[in-house]
Amino acid sequence: MLNLMSSNFALGLRPSRSQDQPFIQQVFSSARPDLQYIDGETDLIESIIQLQQEVLLRGAEQAHPGAMHFIIEQDGQPIGVTLVDFGEQAVHIIFLAMLPALRGMGYGKQVLQHLQQAAWQVRAPLTVVVWKSNVAARQLYLSLGFMVAEQSEMADKLVWHPQQDPAQPRQAAALPA
Repeated sequence: MLNLMSSNFALGLRPSRSQDQPFIQQVFSSARPDLQYIDGETDLIESIIQLQQEVLLRGAEQAHPGAMHFIIEQDGQPIGVTLVDFGEQAVHIIFLAMLPALRGMGYGKQVLQHLQQAAWQVRAPLTVVVWKSNVAARQLYLSLGFMVAEQSEMADKLVWHPQQDPAQPRQAAALPA
């Protein structure tokens, strides 16, 4: 397990196991509240959510055959999920979400900072596609130095380039004399 330590949190990141599938599905479902607005029976909605998760996974397998699910843990308890591909040309974040009660508390930011550190170590860009409707995630990525690389109607591809060790504090730009 990879320990992600900071002054505020002690998180762990470990590869998922088969027994983690219900937790992965729970987090995925909670990360797609738009699917809850479907007009229909609960069984229909749940089957559509499961189908959407399968589409995500199949697409990830085709585009990123080396992608791995990781369980994000705090004190040994699962709190989130990420699907990441450490490819030859880039590190791709395919999915990252925390349990709903833990969103906005800095856990995702900490995971992202450690993924930036990993990308910096291999000098590979770190990429992610963010839905336009996910304003909080977009703001988080932009605050960590990600830039918009491609835009579409529904989502944007963001990229972070490893120009400086993210573990080192950023230097403020010098003001002209």
